[in-house]
Amino acid sequence: MTRPDTSSYAYLGPEGTFTEAALLQVPGADAARRVPASTVGAALHAVRSGAVDAAMVPIENSVEGGVSATLDAIAVGEPLRILREELVPITFVLAGRQGSALGAVRRIATHGHAWAQCRNWVDAHVAGVEYIPASSTAAAAFGLVDGEDSYEAAICSPLVARRLGLAVLASDIGDVSDAVTRFILVGRPDALPPRTGADKTTLVIPLPEDHPGALMQILDQFAARGVNLSRIESRPTGQFLGDYFFSVDADGHVEDARVADALKGLHRISPGIRFLGSYARADRRTPAVERHTSDHAFGLADAWLGQILGGR
Repeated sequence: MTRPDTSSYAYLGPEGTFTEAALLQVPGADAARRVPASTVGAALHAVRSGAVDAAMVPIENSVEGGVSATLDAIAVGEPLRILREELVPITFVLAGRQGSALGAVRRIATHGHAWAQCRNWVDAHVAGVEYIPASSTAAAAFGLVDGEDSYEAAICSPLVARRLGLAVLASDIGDVSDAVTRFILVGRPDALPPRTGADKTTLVIPLPEDHPGALMQILDQFAARGVNLSRIESRPTGQFLGDYFFSVDADGHVEDARVADALKGLHRISPGIRFLGSYARADRRTPAVERHTSDHAFGLADAWLGQILGGR
């Protein structure tokens, strides 16, 4: 297999998606080879197959929470590694073909997350319309240009509406004005991004045995070491009803003593734990670290125990 271009990226396409906007925030991505993918799974497959170096995909929205397609796709299969994250403010417009009117809209296409974020506006201004699912907000907009006749309007970004020359029937239609989506750049396992002091570690933790207190055992590994969790979600494994794994974001880097010690504790409980990466937080927010959970405190404890074991 030939080596991929050293600056090639896949992203959830088509052109004009919020995911492409997130990718363009990565230094050098504007001059790199960018490959739109029809689904999150296709974007990650391009990474796993070596066709591209990395892929940008959505993982979390401030209104709708975790993006299930991404959480599930990175939890199984050949291991992947999160290299960085990007935050993109989300603004939606209702777009139609030139000459169309808001009152003529009967069917609206968009991605499910966008529909959920605009549902109150839709109910208030175009009540009774039919929702047509699309693979992305941009795909819905492209459908209008390509002659798709199963809907009259699309909920999409202002950027893609302008790029395609669509008529903006309504602007700022999101129910939450300051909505933000978090995106992750995913590559194959390699050297870890350096610790910055404002980092995040993402894990997939299977529940090896469902019993009273099983989740508490997992949470205790973080709590006892002063590691804050900024996100925890349960997802079905698909094996059988009631079988779940936990997708977790923890404040800190695996090189932080408190995080490393928590991971060792988690591995004892759940040997199938999957480490998805430690990387800089997009908001650059540093965690509050108590004195007894600092690297210095862990170092002193290791030295103290070494003295005991050394017989001194």
